[in-house]
Amino acid sequence: MKKIIIIVCMFAIRFGFSQNTTDFFAKTDTFFRTYVANGKVKYSSVKKDTASLDQLLDMASKISVFKSDSKTYQAFYINAYNLAVIKGIIRQHPVKSPLDIKGFFDKITYTLGGKETTLNDLENKILRKNFPEEARFHFALVCAGLGCPPIINSAYKPAILEQQLQRQTEKSLNDPNFIKVKGNKVQLSEIFEWYKEDFTRNGSEIDFVNQFRKEKIPAGAKVSYYLYNWSLNEIK
Repeated sequence: MKKIIIIVCMFAIRFGFSQNTTDFFAKTDTFFRTYVANGKVKYSSVKKDTASLDQLLDMASKISVFKSDSKTYQAFYINAYNLAVIKGIIRQHPVKSPLDIKGFFDKITYTLGGKETTLNDLENKILRKNFPEEARFHFALVCAGLGCPPIINSAYKPAILEQQLQRQTEKSLNDPNFIKVKGNKVQLSEIFEWYKEDFTRNGSEIDFVNQFRKEKIPAGAKVSYYLYNWSLNEIK
C-alpha cells in the first residue's frame, strides 16, 4: 500500500508540474504576442496594466523545472529572463536605458523556479553554466538594449526550442547591422568579446558565425568589436 501511495504522489507531482509549465508557456506566448512587435517592447502599455506580467512572474516563482528535462528547463528560464527584464524596466519607466537603473543586472532579484536570482546569475549560473555548449542563448536572452538581438513576439517552448534558437541565431548573424562586414574586415557585437569563451570552444569567432551565415566571412578577416547600443528597445 505504501508503494502505491508513493507512486500516486509522484504521478500527481509530475502531472502538476506539467500542467503548470504548459499554462506558463501558453500565457507567456499571449503576453509576448500582445506587447512585442518588430523586436521591441511596448513598455508604456505594459506599465498601464501590469496584471498579466505580474501573474506570469508569480507563476514562474512557483514552478519547478529540472535540468534532466533540458528543453523545458532552458525554455522556462529564457522566457523568465525576458519577462524579468521587462518587469525591471517598467518599475522605473520611463527610462532611456537599462543601465540607468542601479543594479539592474547584478543587484535586483527575482524569484524564478523557486529561487531568488539576479539577471546576471540567471544567465551565467543557471543557463550558461549548466549548458556551456549552447552559445545560442545569447541570441534569445534580451537585455532591453537595442544592441541585443531582437526579442521575439512569442514564447520559447520546449517542443520547438531547437528551431527557435536556430532561427534567432541565423536571423542575428545574417543581419548586416549586427555583423558588419566590409571587405576583409568584420565588426562583431561586443557580445562576442564579453562571452568570447562561448563562441570559441570549437574554433574562432568567425568559425562560429559562419555556421549560421548565408554569405560566409573570409577565414582571415580582421575582427573588431563595435560599441554596444544600450538605448532602450522600446516601441514609442
